[in-house]
Amino acid sequence: MGITELLLIAIGLSMDAFAVSVCKGLATQKLKLKHYISAGLWFGGFQALMPTIGYFLGSTFQQYITSIDHWVAFVLLAIIGLNMIKESFSGEVEECNSCFAAKTMLVMAIATSIDALAVGITFAFMIREIPRLLFAVCAIGIITFMLSALGIKVGNIFGTRYKSKAELAGGIILVLMGTKILLEGMGVIA
Repeated sequence: MGITELLLIAIGLSMDAFAVSVCKGLATQKLKLKHYISAGLWFGGFQALMPTIGYFLGSTFQQYITSIDHWVAFVLLAIIGLNMIKESFSGEVEECNSCFAAKTMLVMAIATSIDALAVGITFAFMIREIPRLLFAVCAIGIITFMLSALGIKVGNIFGTRYKSKAELAGGIILVLMGTKILLEGMGVIA
């Protein structure tokens, strides 16, 4: 898995946090620096933490499914991506609130990073070196931090116009990355 693929996965994973941040920005009347930092740290931190946990969970049983690891990665990424695509078309209006309290942000950070846990499990099959894992989780955390802060501003200025488009884009990226991993594992592409 190259740097480009890792960055695309990071962008795809960050789209849920971006969408929630857009909603937060919509509900917040007057934005302050602490709003950007809070959203970025909560969402970026959990998006980096969860794949790390997933990696170590996946590493414990990686030796037993090495022959089908590309299928496992494909299925997990496809499920996450298709769910994001489905949510982008659902038309559900999420409740937007302007609360940035730790309890509220913790729940939202966990909810938006569960998919990153599953991606971390796929990392156990694709990434063999700890420095590459550190690069991957740092990229996910930093990109999510930046896109969450951007989402706050976008939501405040434009409303939820870009929320579903972000979820759709993130879902498509994850499905395509899963398909690429599967095709590489099957020897169809190099």
